[in-house]
Amino acid sequence: MTLPTLIDSHCHLVFPNFEGDLDQVAHRWRAAGVVSLLHACVEPSEIPAIRLLADRFSELRYSVGVHPLDTQHWQRDTLSVLRSAALDDARVVAIGELGLDLFRDSNLEEQLMILRPQLDLANELDLPVIIHCRDAAAPMLDELRSRHEKGVCPRGVMHCWGGNLSEMQNFLELGFYISFSGTVTFPKAAPIHSCALKVPEERFLVETDCPFLAPVPRRGKRNEPAYVADVAARLAEIRGQSLVSVATSSTANARRLFDLN
Repeated sequence: MTLPTLIDSHCHLVFPNFEGDLDQVAHRWRAAGVVSLLHACVEPSEIPAIRLLADRFSELRYSVGVHPLDTQHWQRDTLSVLRSAALDDARVVAIGELGLDLFRDSNLEEQLMILRPQLDLANELDLPVIIHCRDAAAPMLDELRSRHEKGVCPRGVMHCWGGNLSEMQNFLELGFYISFSGTVTFPKAAPIHSCALKVPEERFLVETDCPFLAPVPRRGKRNEPAYVADVAARLAEIRGQSLVSVATSSTANARRLFDLN
């Protein structure tokens, strides 16, 4: 049987819990039909290690950026470090993950101070952004709408979607894609299920966000890229579509957004 082609549009493999068996992890993602992965970056010190992973696994592309919960890593030269990293390697296909997180922290102004230059950089380099947005849809929409009105809002994806239908529609209207992770498999995640049902065919991606958020039935265990197949399968069930259909659409969408071969 031919496996559907899948792209894990957001993963983290530089964590220590992958050090002992990464070749086996790669074997499993290939066996699951995963043909491309996008490794997200949360702060600049990760970039050399991610680059080495891209050398090791030809299907891996990556982003460069600073996560909103890592504001302490933003230094005077961080923007130039991110710019140089993006310009030096064609495998850098996005800026991020960046964004706002008011669930775990309340330092909105500090988070905005590192968000804005990264959005400017994405616009300068014509790269999409990977947006982390948790309990912060209102200020994120304010920032993006302001940029959209000025014609300087980058394209991008709302990673690991956890919002409601109204919020999703607002981000869709700004041109953003919506990415679903293992949370879509959680039985009580009704708002995410509603979004998965309603999101347009040409605007959704699938991801693992590994090693976090392993999908049912592996919840609580280490997540890995092969499990993006479980995310796609649950999305297909919710939407009343075949796995092949969901895989085909999500893969085409990821390739379009990140300019993947």
